[in-house]
Amino acid sequence: MRKCITFKKKVIWVNERKSAPNSTELLMRKLEELEYNLDFRRKLKKILYIDIVNNVAVFIYADGSKLYLDVS
Repeated sequence: MRKCITFKKKVIWVNERKSAPNSTELLMRKLEELEYNLDFRRKLKKILYIDIVNNVAVFIYADGSKLYLDVS
């Protein structure tokens, strides 16, 4: 299922699989924890979308690189 979240005035599309129904809420909590991490916020500006698979958020960038974040 495709959802849209907003974090720091940026709209990010999230692809959530059926196997992880509550992962979007866990992702939002994790983003709030990393809110003051300047390096993470710089990387967050370049994200195309986020794919969530089994409590792991995969951040997909425009250049094809990926960042994996455990949200559990």
